Amino acid sequence: MSQVMAPPWLDVLDETIGACVTHRRPDLEARLREKRAQQLDPKLRVLVVGESKQGKSQLVNALLNAPVCAVGDDVTTTVPTYVQHAETPSAALVRNASANGSIFHTPTERIAVPIEQVTRQASAQSQHVVRAEIGIPRALLDNGLVLIDTPGVGDTRSAHTAGTFATLIQADAVLLVSDATGELTTAEMALLKKVMEACPNVTVVVTKIDLVPSWRAVVERNRALLARAGVPAKLIPVSSALRLRAAKTGDQRLNTESGFPELLACVQRDIVASADLLARRAVAVVASSAITQLVTPLREELTAHDSSHTSATISTLQEAQRRVDELRRRSARWQNVLNDEMADLISDVEYDLRDRTRRILREVEKTYDEADPAIGWEKFEQWLEDNLNEAATTNFAWLMERAEWVAAKVARNFPVYREDLIPGSVLPDDLLEPASKLEKPKIEPFSVPQKVFTGLRGSYGGVLMFGLVTSLAGMPLINVISLGAGALFGGKSIMDESDQRLKRRQAAAKAAAQRHVDDFFVKASKDVRDSGRQIQRSLRNHFSTLAEELQETLMESARSAKRAVQDDQTERERRMREGRKELDKLVTLYKRVQALGGPTMELSA
Repeated sequence: MSQVMAPPWLDVLDETIGACVTHRRPDLEARLREKRAQQLDPKLRVLVVGESKQGKSQLVNALLNAPVCAVGDDVTTTVPTYVQHAETPSAALVRNASANGSIFHTPTERIAVPIEQVTRQASAQSQHVVRAEIGIPRALLDNGLVLIDTPGVGDTRSAHTAGTFATLIQADAVLLVSDATGELTTAEMALLKKVMEACPNVTVVVTKIDLVPSWRAVVERNRALLARAGVPAKLIPVSSALRLRAAKTGDQRLNTESGFPELLACVQRDIVASADLLARRAVAVVASSAITQLVTPLREELTAHDSSHTSATISTLQEAQRRVDELRRRSARWQNVLNDEMADLISDVEYDLRDRTRRILREVEKTYDEADPAIGWEKFEQWLEDNLNEAATTNFAWLMERAEWVAAKVARNFPVYREDLIPGSVLPDDLLEPASKLEKPKIEPFSVPQKVFTGLRGSYGGVLMFGLVTSLAGMPLINVISLGAGALFGGKSIMDESDQRLKRRQAAAKAAAQRHVDDFFVKASKDVRDSGRQIQRSLRNHFSTLAEELQETLMESARSAKRAVQDDQTERERRMREGRKELDKLVTLYKRVQALGGPTMELSA
């Protein structure tokens, strides 16, 4: 049985893992071991990431000239979708035994599904599905290339965004997608920098150039933005629609105009043909980050052990203890801010929803004070649904805006404030779910026989009354006057009955609209409260994790300072020699990592 030859840069990675074990950092060790397992996998994974509705799925389809990923306004990617080579088309949904959803763990269940239904079924089962897998026979994928379509980053479904970032550590290269309707936003630039921290092999793809006549100006502005930000990412403009049309018609000129020949050449040249370089760079990024985190407490310990700085060592210990106490004290502050702001947020958003629904009900009352529900009910029903949907959409948009503001305020009350403390997304899944359908009120018909019967019943009194009066003058009971009076009384009875029935129909319509709006408010207000609680839990977990990491770093510094104070001169000198030796090893290892293509930042002893 032949064995896969291990890449030579794995020696550097193994040494870095050993350094993490030596310095008791199991968190860094686990991350590096996962990256090492990926290096032994012959597949080359290319993530397609970006915000929602930027054309990621259509880009994958156009690259492969096959409708493997569903596109449209009514469908979206909710779990990472792996598209790889297979002799015959196939698709499956994969569940994973591990809670972190890593691809290197053995799946507990793999369910085959029709390839044309894989996106819809993944969306329907997104809470349980780790990823979707699609296999098709394509030359582009024949050499182990795997295209991974990911959920939109920045979407209101935070679990989907988290799934995208969890998949990012597995990437050998990334295609970041942004459409040509506007230049790269602040959020997209932040996303690009976050992606490059985990995978430096990034290409920016500008899509939908067929829809924007001025796309060339947008591309130039994007290139200027990347240059100013110091991001060494290649930028390629494409049109998936032109590519698919060219593939269908065989039009080479249209295919060239789509920009895909350049993109495919970039994939073949810069990704497939440069797999070793990409792997070295990816290893360099994670190894550099790990070494930097190992060096910081080691330097502090060496400084504390310096015999010429005994008083400074004591001050370092006192400062470290003070920072730990300050962290604990301020932890209560940001938690109180989070609780207070979320309580205000839920109250304000629920009041806003109530106010919007009451305004809609006032419009319904005004409408059916005069209008007849029997005429134009379908038009009214559509108007009511549109206004309720607009109220819900506006209300949840405000919820999103306030939630981001709360996250920023909590971050400002955190012991160490930085912009990157703010989470990328805090909103839960499935915010807007449809309420029950409006029930049409019972409309009583006023048929011709009913009108005749009502008229006869009313005319009877008129004929009898005026017939008796005229009989005193010697006229017969039924005469011209009594018949005329009967006709007038009959007509009035018909009009009165028509008015009564109209009022009953109007009252029934108002009651039906009231019930529907009440049902909508009950459902939407529950969604608001549930969303608020989930946002609060997400923010609490996010900042608690950051606080624990910061506390562990401060505690390690405090422990190092305490050991330095307690050790005698001989022990301090011995530990300093060992510390300098370890630091020299880490610096040498860091230089070897840089030689793989990692960051150019200097790390001196």
